[in-house]
Amino acid sequence: MEPKYIFVTGGVVSSLGKGIISSSLARLLLSRGFRVTIQKFDPYLNIDPGTLNPYEHGECYVTADGHEADLDLGHYERFTDIKTSKSNSITTGRIYQSVIDKERRGDYLGKTVQIIPHITDEIKRNIVMLGETGDFDFVITEIGGTVGDIESTPFLEAVRQLKWELGKRAVSLHLTYVPYLKAAKELKTKPTQHSVKQLQAIGIQPNILILRTEKEIPDAMREKVARFCNVPAEAVLQSVDASSIYHVPSMMHSQHLDELVLDLTGTEHRNEPDHNAWNKFLRLLDGARDEVSIGLVGKYVELQDAYKSINESLIQAAAYCGRKLNLVYINSEKVCGTDMCGMLSDLDGVIIAPGFGKRGIEGKLSAIRWCRENNIPTFGICLGMQCMVIEFARNVLGMPDANSTEMDPLTPDNVIDLMESQKGVTEKGGTMRLGAYDCRLAEGSTARKAYGAEMVRERHRHRYEFNSEYRTRFEDAGLRCVGENPETGLVEVVEIPALRWFVGTQYHPEYQSTVLHPNPLFMSFINAAIEHRERN
Repeated sequence: MEPKYIFVTGGVVSSLGKGIISSSLARLLLSRGFRVTIQKFDPYLNIDPGTLNPYEHGECYVTADGHEADLDLGHYERFTDIKTSKSNSITTGRIYQSVIDKERRGDYLGKTVQIIPHITDEIKRNIVMLGETGDFDFVITEIGGTVGDIESTPFLEAVRQLKWELGKRAVSLHLTYVPYLKAAKELKTKPTQHSVKQLQAIGIQPNILILRTEKEIPDAMREKVARFCNVPAEAVLQSVDASSIYHVPSMMHSQHLDELVLDLTGTEHRNEPDHNAWNKFLRLLDGARDEVSIGLVGKYVELQDAYKSINESLIQAAAYCGRKLNLVYINSEKVCGTDMCGMLSDLDGVIIAPGFGKRGIEGKLSAIRWCRENNIPTFGICLGMQCMVIEFARNVLGMPDANSTEMDPLTPDNVIDLMESQKGVTEKGGTMRLGAYDCRLAEGSTARKAYGAEMVRERHRHRYEFNSEYRTRFEDAGLRCVGENPETGLVEVVEIPALRWFVGTQYHPEYQSTVLHPNPLFMSFINAAIEHRERN
């Protein structure tokens, strides 16, 4: 079967949830036995989001092949259990860079390089190539931003051309917003009408409309939208606010979104969908009554998308452990010197968040010390693991000025130091240690018990590492290096066996936690937190 292409666009406002709708549709098609992949086009000029501040763009997600990508790829993987790659995340910057490189090589010799056809052809090539090289039945392509944005124009033009060229093999799904005006006590469809007219003016007629809303939309109103937008009434669906994003696939299935796509693309309804595993998770998620309270210590806590994968990994693990997650955000800039007992004593476990730079570091160190001394289950990720090492060096090994050379290049005890392979690197974008690497776990360690395996493979995003010159001193004092890369000897996991659960990972286990396969370390951490709660 030739691959079919589904283009997902958005209108009115950003952050409507195109990534969740795309992921939900992928989940539904997968449940019918189809081979599916998802692609995200972001209209900004950065080559990738790796150099963007989380305040600008939320979490930077890392694929197994080492590509820094938009956080929507995290949703794709969590919903589908399919590993994404560099081919699944493309920006305007990458498109332009590719075209300019070709121009410099002489590929367009004698021709004037223009937006149309050269930029649009490069966009089309990336869309079609993913479908043809991956042996997929469906390729879902999400266009970032909203219709009307200047930056999105070349992508929408490429979609227009592909819809014409692919014929019935291409479907356009448009997500738009229906606001509820409290003063008038009315839902308003005018923004949706204008958004669709903008899309039609570009030359794209949407086949399916999904109306994002806080309130149920009456059938008569949906029929009105259908008439104004030239879309069949049965193809105007609604996406009402849900208690969890993981309910969206079921909501879309109840409105026959997957069947609509199959009918529009002339695809045989091969199998009845199998939602058993997904529904089992939903029952656990909805059925949990008792809580587990986890504190997340970081400097971006007011922006929850900065830790999106960690948040979702905790929700998944808590559900499978039969608990409802109560996630408490703790600003690491505000905890230094405060009453740690009053802030952390009611928590069942604490996550020390990843990040970069010295801002908020002293607060993380204070939180780690309190957790260590009071035997609270504690999980440090990337910079969080490095902070565990620094805190132990200062307060157990008697090195008061111990630090990372990232924070203090002149520290006399550089227990965390720049990786040797990074010392000649000058460019910022895409130059860290990125992607999946092997890690060998020590016999009897908490991490090995959690995974049930000696060798694991997890994803990384860092420049600094544990300084192995100090390894013997740490291990003699009780902090063990229980995970290391078999090729380089790089320390990947540290833990204190004498404590209830005190583990730090240089890698990011949250990147490989999905709805159907939660990461074992998060499961182990949540179980330890529950045990601590019950003991107290």
